[in-house]
Amino acid sequence: MSHMTSEPGPVQTERRGGRTAWIVVFAACVGQFVVVLDVSVINVALPSVRAGLDIGEGSLQWVVNAYVITFAGFLLLGGRAADLFGRKGVFILGLGIFTAASLLGGLATSPGMLIAARAVQGVGAAVLSPATLTILTTTFPEGTGRVRAIATWTAVGTGGGAAGGVIGGLLTDYLSWRWVLLINVPLGLIVIVASAVWLTGGRAGKAGRGRLDVPGAVLATLGAGSLAYGISQTESHGWGSARALGFLLLGVVALGAFLAVERRAAEPLTPLGVFRVRSVSVANAITVISGMAFYAMWYFLSLYMQNVLKYSAVETGLALLPHTLAVILSAQLAPRITRWISGRTLLALAGALTAAGFFWQAAMKADGTFLVTLLGPGIAFSFGAGLMMTIQSVFATTGVPAERAGVVAGLVNTSRTMGGALGLSVLSSLAAGRTDREGTGLEALSSGYASAFFGSGVAVVVSMALIVLLPRSPRSPATA
Repeated sequence: MSHMTSEPGPVQTERRGGRTAWIVVFAACVGQFVVVLDVSVINVALPSVRAGLDIGEGSLQWVVNAYVITFAGFLLLGGRAADLFGRKGVFILGLGIFTAASLLGGLATSPGMLIAARAVQGVGAAVLSPATLTILTTTFPEGTGRVRAIATWTAVGTGGGAAGGVIGGLLTDYLSWRWVLLINVPLGLIVIVASAVWLTGGRAGKAGRGRLDVPGAVLATLGAGSLAYGISQTESHGWGSARALGFLLLGVVALGAFLAVERRAAEPLTPLGVFRVRSVSVANAITVISGMAFYAMWYFLSLYMQNVLKYSAVETGLALLPHTLAVILSAQLAPRITRWISGRTLLALAGALTAAGFFWQAAMKADGTFLVTLLGPGIAFSFGAGLMMTIQSVFATTGVPAERAGVVAGLVNTSRTMGGALGLSVLSSLAAGRTDREGTGLEALSSGYASAFFGSGVAVVVSMALIVLLPRSPRSPATA
């Protein structure tokens, strides 16, 4: 009966289908949902957080930045850990850290305690997020089944970011800002129990003989963290400030040293050979550039609704629901569309729709309305973004062996996060500059936000130029 204890391979697991396959997808998607949710859910609660803990204006930004920076800095380490120590154990560890830090943050009695909890949350998210994608790519073989699983993962994860405004507004208005963090605790405990029972364990590669590349991990974390911190300083101190330039330079130097170490490491954190796979290298480049627009679109829409149209936090979240539904719908349709259209062609069409939506949104005015100003362009770029992110993730995780699945999952998440951090800073500076030139008042604010959406459209167009370098389709011909 030894066959009863062996770990099922991807094809075998998928063929078992039914309840087991759905629980695998459920666990991975809920894990990704809470990770992405916590990037955006805290934003609408910040005024209540500041009043409740008496946080100064200068320190308030770190309630957000502490999470984003540690998340970006530890993503590659999280991806490699999933390969070496087993996706099940790493997934549960990351979710456990994230859940415990959420409890600590929800019970925080001082600004320092809350910021520290958010930083630990970011570490847990960085360990958890690559494992969620690794679980799917090692459970489902290349082809329609994997595209469908990744589409669900993309839809739920992106929906988490979009739903952050609704959930944060409702929890803050009707309960307390603390529940913005405490809501993760019951969700985390449910998924931990389900994962412990249903997920398969073990390593994808050589069991028991892998080691983490500690020098590479330190340099990657220092580089990504320094870049993220430097970028976060540009909005308040400017791109030419010593504070911003110093950390940006440190990040570049650390990442250069990281590449040098990886070339010589016996067991590198990021085997540079994965970049020889055309789909991986090109898809990550596209993800970085287009990600500059995707993270920023929710941010600037929320500001426009609240600062110009004078929506409340809950009204803003509800107004974003059509955008969320458009992302979810398009991500679910992506695997069906790839039956008739190649992945590369679909990505190009999705990019064109997304860019058109952003340019349309850039026509916003101070006297805009929901139906005329928000709904049409919002559905266009949201539907396109859902398609783009799904196909990008499929390309970025295709063509590599199972033992490298965690590495490429970490790479695509790192690319999206760092692209988003860079884009938010660049587009915020663009918006602020336009507003300053226009003067004061709602029209000036509206013009600033409009310029940010125009910049988002340009970023998507630039990313589309790289599509011609991708393989025709991420599907395997045998599964087409």
